[in-house]
Amino acid sequence: MSALDDRFAQSLPGLLGLEFKDSEPGTVRGRMAIKPHHMAPNGFLHAASVIALADSACGRGAFIARPEGATGFTTIELKTNFLGTAKDGAIEVKAKLIHGGRLTQVWDAEVRREGETRPLALFRCTQMMLYPK
Repeated sequence: MSALDDRFAQSLPGLLGLEFKDSEPGTVRGRMAIKPHHMAPNGFLHAASVIALADSACGRGAFIARPEGATGFTTIELKTNFLGTAKDGAIEVKAKLIHGGRLTQVWDAEVRREGETRPLALFRCTQMMLYPK
């Protein structure tokens, strides 16, 4: 397990059971098996669970693709459009780097039911790169 995988396992992505197998500069793929703790009281997948998967994929990508000298990043904006939901099975995410600047990165992600083509959510975030003082 890489140091990044260990950090994910010890924080919210690990608690939620998020899995990331394909991670490279510019693209990250992941999944989440839907469990009872991912659900809203109405019986559907909680919006925050979907956002956690998308934001974690983009954050993983931002860390991997950070510019030389950057020690980390922080999210400064995010937006999600929900187009559907799920009650069981698994959801998957594909995150793509749209803009990779020295000070900011913009990432887009699509969340789908695993194996399906119709998106459940469209996500975009802006990451600010952090440098030592």
